[in-house]
Amino acid sequence: MRASGEVGLTTRGQWQGALERLLQHDGDAYLELSAVTFVDVAGTSALALTAQRMGADGRRIVIDRPPSSLRRTLEMFWSDLSAIEVTG
Repeated sequence: MRASGEVGLTTRGQWQGALERLLQHDGDAYLELSAVTFVDVAGTSALALTAQRMGADGRRIVIDRPPSSLRRTLEMFWSDLSAIEVTG
């Protein structure tokens, strides 16, 4: 999946819908986020919860080129979440 723009209060529903769709597919999920400029804490939390659900099935989310806001929030609150891999 590829996303662009910002993840915040006005786009949270779309973000959560996209994350829900990741759960419907088999295998690991790949998110290309180079065009995303900001992800708020609630958006990062939704991503982490989705990854936890996927991790229970032995799957993970690979995030390519996330914005620094997402990277920092993941490091602060979910640094031990093995179901998320950040690249780029």
